[in-house]
Amino acid sequence: MGSSGWGWIVPDGLWEMVRPLLPPDRVRPQGGGTANIDDEAVFAAIVYVLTTGCAWRHLPPCFGASKSTVHRRFTIWSDAGLWGRLHRRLRELLADSGLVDLSRVLVDTAHVRAKKGGELTGPSPVDRAKPGSKLHVLSDRAGLPLVVGLSAGNCHDSNGLKPLVQALMAKHDPDRGRPWKPGKLHADKAYDNAPLRKWLRGRRIGVRIARIGVDTSLRLGRHRWAVERTMSWLTGYRRLTIRYERRSDLFLAFLTLAAAALCCKRLHRHTT
Repeated sequence: MGSSGWGWIVPDGLWEMVRPLLPPDRVRPQGGGTANIDDEAVFAAIVYVLTTGCAWRHLPPCFGASKSTVHRRFTIWSDAGLWGRLHRRLRELLADSGLVDLSRVLVDTAHVRAKKGGELTGPSPVDRAKPGSKLHVLSDRAGLPLVVGLSAGNCHDSNGLKPLVQALMAKHDPDRGRPWKPGKLHADKAYDNAPLRKWLRGRRIGVRIARIGVDTSLRLGRHRWAVERTMSWLTGYRRLTIRYERRSDLFLAFLTLAAAALCCKRLHRHTT
């Protein structure tokens, strides 16, 4: 089935971005075996799970692949770093089109309950100490998700700021060697501590972190609404509202794929 056949679930242009990044199929040294299920159908099934939040065993038969096949391919692709490469490629294309605004960057977090426990989970301070994880997101001024991360539910929000900024400022394009340096960083009161402010200023990044007992929520929201909207978009992918994966890297894979899908939608709107 062609790309248009999965248009009801896969965002326009996303499969075309994924296809050249896929790792090569495994070949049995002894030969034989059965033909691989079509990669495009498997990818559409993965996006279906991400979007609807359904269990692997509840995949509808229209994809022509068993739940074990789809889950196995998802794991193989995740282990190969496919989703991170996809997200980086889309960021570069957006930057080349002038669609990334780094004059301000925004950070935010969201808690998700971890039904089965696993890596990077901890007692959530906002969910009666039930096991959970925390999603970390850094966006540009307009809310485009540029970097995502995952931590245990009891990890303080501020611990996620440095890894997000460091990932953003890494050289994403080896050929052009272009670092991504934000002008200002906006964050809520959870990030209000002196070492973080000093660390940011040492990298010549403007600090716009709300001060505890000083800044009001009204002033805080003048810029941060964009990343709060982004968090809403991400949690609109229902597989991200409750964590079922015991492996933290597989849950992060879903989060990265969701961020890439949002980037793809922005790029598609600009190019059509």
